[in-house]
Amino acid sequence: MRQDVSNYLIHFVSDKSFDLAYLRLRKIIKERCLLGNNKFIKGGHTCICFSEAPLNCLPGGLVNPDYYSRYSSFGIMVTKKWLFNLGGRPVIYQSEAEYYLLPDQIQWRHVLHDPLKDPPIDFTWEREWRINCAHLDFNPSNARIIVLDNSWADRLKKDHEREEDYNVRAYSMIFDEDDEELAEQLRNKFDWTIVTLN
Repeated sequence: MRQDVSNYLIHFVSDKSFDLAYLRLRKIIKERCLLGNNKFIKGGHTCICFSEAPLNCLPGGLVNPDYYSRYSSFGIMVTKKWLFNLGGRPVIYQSEAEYYLLPDQIQWRHVLHDPLKDPPIDFTWEREWRINCAHLDFNPSNARIIVLDNSWADRLKKDHEREEDYNVRAYSMIFDEDDEELAEQLRNKFDWTIVTLN
């Protein structure tokens, strides 16, 4: 496969800080759902955004903290085929005037592109895909988790186990005679595949 092409799409998580982005990732994983919004989308269309940038390009590009990046190194990765089957499509980078030439049904795909403006408006490097929906459910069979490195992967697993330990203790107090064996059956396993960027 070509190095500049990817079979995957990544929805990157962002927030005011790295730690807040991590907490947001944990919430998304727990809920198994991505929520759409209409920020930066002309026409007020509610979409969920992804990037098709290959994994090997991300640390020096889309999630490079030394240059402009509104994204953290945390995200949810799905296959292009899976998202395409649900209605996801690559955006259309074009001028403001060309937006009005699009049929109403696909105006949600428009992203302003004007390299002649000063400064230029050019987000083509994001290689964006969108799906026009308010929420997108996913699970370990069709999604993977993206984190920066192994230390974040370990932290994610440990935080999950710590939360499950707490839940098992709470369940055991509800059952007769503190039945920890029964409560243990309610433990949720961490069955996600984690992909690291470094």
